[in-house]
Amino acid sequence: MIVCSCNVLTDHDVRATLSSDEAGPRTAGEVYGCLGCSVQCGRCARTIRRIMDEALGVTGTDCCQD
Repeated sequence: MIVCSCNVLTDHDVRATLSSDEAGPRTAGEVYGCLGCSVQCGRCARTIRRIMDEALGVTGTDCCQD
């Protein structure tokens, strides 16, 4: 699925940049950099963040657990 029509990036492109170690991108801007492009209109940033969170197993309750 195309998630960024400005740069023609797919969800597979985004997932391919991610890794569970510290060397992987941690922001949507870093994902763009890994893919050799930059943010254009910015509408896809939330979708890229959601893909990142899903792929890296981030949940909204992680910060609230003691």
